[in-house]
Amino acid sequence: MAMFLRKQRFSILLYMKIFIALYFSLFFNSADYSDVSEKHEVVINTDAYQLYQQLNNESLPFEPFNMAYQAYFKLKDSLGLKENIISVVDFSQASTQKRFYLIDMDAKKVLYQNYVAHGKNTGVLNATRFSNILHSNQSSLGFFKTGETYYGKHGLSLKLDGLEKGINHLARKRHIVIHSASYAEESFIKKYGRLGRSFGCPALPSENYAEVIELIKNGTLLFIYSQQTNYLELSELGN
Repeated sequence: MAMFLRKQRFSILLYMKIFIALYFSLFFNSADYSDVSEKHEVVINTDAYQLYQQLNNESLPFEPFNMAYQAYFKLKDSLGLKENIISVVDFSQASTQKRFYLIDMDAKKVLYQNYVAHGKNTGVLNATRFSNILHSNQSSLGFFKTGETYYGKHGLSLKLDGLEKGINHLARKRHIVIHSASYAEESFIKKYGRLGRSFGCPALPSENYAEVIELIKNGTLLFIYSQQTNYLELSELGN
């Protein structure tokens, strides 16, 4: 009798595990979570997920948006972040994709989406290597707070302050800024099959970039993401 009960208990537990596995499989597949890093356990914020569905933008992966959303509310008060605006750069996508997203969380829409260049030592078509080192000519990952604007050799530019020690905190010393560049244009892709590359700055096409800088300057959150790195395991803000 005892053995029969043990077998029954084992069968019930087995069926419960199968049911739970099928449930989560259906949930994640319904939202297309193929971009989620296998090594990084994603904590899904339900409010972020609802807003993500309302954005209705299939090219924006959920994981970087989810991370940026949670970091925004984690940092909003302590950093005095401005408005409900976040910007996401997804360097897991090739440079031929429009991988810069400016998101208005109040309006529940992507206000701007366009190409963005990565550093010349970060990769060619794809961004694969990242750095916080001076003169590395590589892009840095992680969370940044936008600073003040200035006019330099690329015209109107926006300074960035890295918020993650050891990951991007030298951004200002490295002169990592948002600016426009001819090598970030679609015409460059048509000619060379990829975007050109910067010295580490997230460079944008010239069209509408001044309006973008005006929207995000002086205290909004920018998140530069990639899953091709151990950033997700190192970052405190990204967890």
